[in-house]
Amino acid sequence: MKRLPLDNVLTLDELMALRQQFKSENRIVVFTNGVFDIIHPGHVAYLTEAKELGSVLIVGLNSDESVKMLDKGTNRPIQNEDARAVVLSALKPVDFVVCFDDETPENLITSITPDILVKGGDYAIEDIVGSDHVLKSGGEVKQLQFIEGYSTSAIERKIKNAD
Repeated sequence: MKRLPLDNVLTLDELMALRQQFKSENRIVVFTNGVFDIIHPGHVAYLTEAKELGSVLIVGLNSDESVKMLDKGTNRPIQNEDARAVVLSALKPVDFVVCFDDETPENLITSITPDILVKGGDYAIEDIVGSDHVLKSGGEVKQLQFIEGYSTSAIERKIKNAD
């Protein structure tokens, strides 16, 4: 991914250097990930809740290549990774954004080893990618509130049916 001119959209190497600093300062690092294609109130509530769990919220953002590997439909992502990173990084609860090209954030989570790994309540703890690593490292894995009625897929369907 090309480098965006944003201070809080980092490469993994830049994030790893900061991670060491956070550890030395005893700051609690929270990590979550997703596509974040069309930001909606469910995302904002989720990210706000995630940030309240620690000192630093890092969001792993599926790159365009990564989204294509997921079963999100042929028109996804709707916005490219640069646009999604700009919007996501501008949200108050988000401290840092890092894009990843893999189908899952497993390698990213293993590299960062967050203190707390979070996903929405629609995921079972044992199904959260990276949960084994975080738990074995002494961290926590949490499910956050899932707000019904808000999803990018639902918004996409509404737009398609507006014709």
